[in-house]
Amino acid sequence: MKEVVVLARSFSRSSPEPLAILEKAGCQVNFKSNPEPDNEEVVANLIGGAPAVIVGVDRIGKEVFDRCPQLKVISKHGVGVDNIDLDQAKARGVVVANAPGTNSDSVADMALTLILAFARRLPYLFERIKEKQWSSPEMGLELRDKTLGVVGLGRIGRGVAERALGFGMKILFYDPIVTAEQATSFQKVSLPYLFEHSDIISLHAPLTPETQGMVDEPLLSRMKKEAYLVNTARGELINEEALFRFLKEEKIAGAALDVLSAEPPFLSPLLTLPNVIVTPHKAAHTREANIKMGKVAATNVVRVLAGEEPLFRVV
Repeated sequence: MKEVVVLARSFSRSSPEPLAILEKAGCQVNFKSNPEPDNEEVVANLIGGAPAVIVGVDRIGKEVFDRCPQLKVISKHGVGVDNIDLDQAKARGVVVANAPGTNSDSVADMALTLILAFARRLPYLFERIKEKQWSSPEMGLELRDKTLGVVGLGRIGRGVAERALGFGMKILFYDPIVTAEQATSFQKVSLPYLFEHSDIISLHAPLTPETQGMVDEPLLSRMKKEAYLVNTARGELINEEALFRFLKEEKIAGAALDVLSAEPPFLSPLLTLPNVIVTPHKAAHTREANIKMGKVAATNVVRVLAGEEPLFRVV
C-alpha cells in the first residue's frame, strides 16, 4: 500500500468522500497533527518515508525535500502554494498540485460578508447590545452607487465583483493579467487609481515577491478617509505597520481582515483598534468548499501515484 500523509487539518472533515477516494485506490492514509507548520524539521519528520502528502499551510522547503527524497507528490488542500518551494520541487521531480476554484464561492461570500458587516457596523452594534445600550449614534452605509475596488480579478475577485453588482455598486479592478475586454462589466484601472477612487477595496491577489507588501504607505495615503480595506487573500499583501498607523490616526475608516501576516495574530496591535474586524482565516471554511477541495486534493494524489497527470498541476 502507498502511504499518504495528511497534514491538512480540515481534510475530509465535512464528508468521508475525499478519504474514500484515497482508500479505494489502495492508499494507506495517515492523518498527522502538525503543531509547527512553519518548522520544516517537524514537517519532514511527519512526512517520513511517504511518497505523498496532502498539506494545508505546512512549509515545504529545501530541508523537507532533502530529508524526504522519496516524496513524489505534494497535494495542496487549497489553492495558494506560497508555502511550497516550487523551484525545489521542480528540480527534484516532485509534482505539486492544488485545488483551484474549489473555495472560490466561499471566499467571495466571506469578502462580501465583511463588506456588509462594516457598511452596517455590525460588530460595533453587537458590542453596544452586550453592554446593554440599545440606542447608538452610528450610521450605516448603503452599498448602492458606492465604488468597489477589486485587486486581483481571478475566480474569487470576479465572484466578489459579480456579487457587488447585485447591490448596485460600481466596480473598478486592477489585474496585470486580465484585460479590459475580458471583464467588460467592470472598469480596469491602475492600482493607484483604484485606491484613490474606491469606497471599499477588496484584496484578491496571490502572494508573490511582487505583491508582498504591495499595500504600503504610498497606496494607503491615496485612500479616501471614509474608505474601507478588506483582505481575504494573504496577510503579507499588506504592510501592517503602515495599516495600523493609518487606522489609528483615522486616515482611513477601517479594515476587515480574515488573514494576517502572523497567525494567530494575538500580539498584533491591529486587534487593539475599534475600526478593525478580524476573523480567524475562515473565508474558505464552508462545508461545500471543504468537500470539493478534499476530493480534488485526493484525486491529485491518486492520479500521480498511478503515473498519471493530476487534475491541477502547478509544477
